[in-house]
Amino acid sequence: MARAKKEVQEPLKFETAMEKLEDLVEKLERGELSLEEALQSYQDGMELAAVCHKHLQQAEAVLNDSVVTQEDGAIKASPWTTAQEDVE
Repeated sequence: MARAKKEVQEPLKFETAMEKLEDLVEKLERGELSLEEALQSYQDGMELAAVCHKHLQQAEAVLNDSVVTQEDGAIKASPWTTAQEDVE
């Protein structure tokens, strides 16, 4: 069975992806879905988890770039830039 092409959409924000993922998990946990629906929900959930993971990695990179360890071991924050500028 061929899957229809997904429409090109704006990238999901982290919070939106997490909410959708939580909803899918709740549906799966209730056990009320048919096998086909459960498999599709699982696949959709894995895609949402990947989106969340990507956002978290980008946020971690921004934070890591903002911390500088000096020679004496002291930690100093570097000048902060807009997270959105760094992520894109």
